[in-house]
Amino acid sequence: MPRHDRDAGPVVGLIGLGNMGAPMAAHLKGVVGELRLFDARAEVTARVAEETGGRATASLAELGRGADIVITMLPNADVVRAVVLGEGGEALADALAPGAIVVDMSSSFPPATKELGAALKARGIVLLDAPVSGGVRKAVAGTLAIMLGGDDAAALVRAEPVLASMGKIFRTGPLGSGHAIKALNNFVSAAGLAAAAEAVIVGEKFGLDPGVIVDVLNASTGRNNSTEVKMHQFVLNRAFNSGFALDLMAKDIKAAADLAEGLGLEMPNLAAAAALWRQAQGALGKGADHTEIARYLAPREDG
Repeated sequence: MPRHDRDAGPVVGLIGLGNMGAPMAAHLKGVVGELRLFDARAEVTARVAEETGGRATASLAELGRGADIVITMLPNADVVRAVVLGEGGEALADALAPGAIVVDMSSSFPPATKELGAALKARGIVLLDAPVSGGVRKAVAGTLAIMLGGDDAAALVRAEPVLASMGKIFRTGPLGSGHAIKALNNFVSAAGLAAAAEAVIVGEKFGLDPGVIVDVLNASTGRNNSTEVKMHQFVLNRAFNSGFALDLMAKDIKAAADLAEGLGLEMPNLAAAAALWRQAQGALGKGADHTEIARYLAPREDG
């Protein structure tokens, strides 16, 4: 069994120290007995360890040995599976003892989450899914929305105090439910951003001031998360640096569309959103910020 010293707190590992993982680590340090950190980029691991007081580890094995809870914050389900099960490389699961908990806080595909959970259960390891919403700003503030799914009641109770340091927890149901809700949330978010961008494009063409358009939307029924925290901050000023990649948004919307298709549902708005963001992804290329959907919708604006 993993070491579980109630007085000192659990040994917790965090894998993935990017735009979201690094600020999340800072909140974890205060509620765990030992915080272990790992990123594929050794220099990033070292920097975040210095900033947070966590311990940099050089391998998944070093991070996993004796860990009570390991959190993954990685790009997609394929990367999570490769890290956890190895599939030709080092496997986190090989270092974990029975009774350990893996919490996937990445945005993943619900059926893939269930498959990974079954593979880990055969080893005596519990998988929980706990994707987040709120972006870098809320990761820094420790106010993320955390969508927690899982089948093991005891594991959920053990994980909650650790996760609560990073935001507000919403119990969503069985394993995979957190990832399902996250994908659906990002569909709604992406639709709101695209609608706001199109409204500004049309209004500006008519001769309206874009800033006034957004201000009116924010005081009216058109208000949404994107009009409030993205349009002035990242779109109208052409900064396009929210910290959340368009690739990831397109992936999450596809996950929502695939989920609907797998359930035999025809959702025309969801299908249209998936197609739009896939096209934008191809046109804007790797590395584009998701707020650059506004550039894709009005390419003439950037010459």
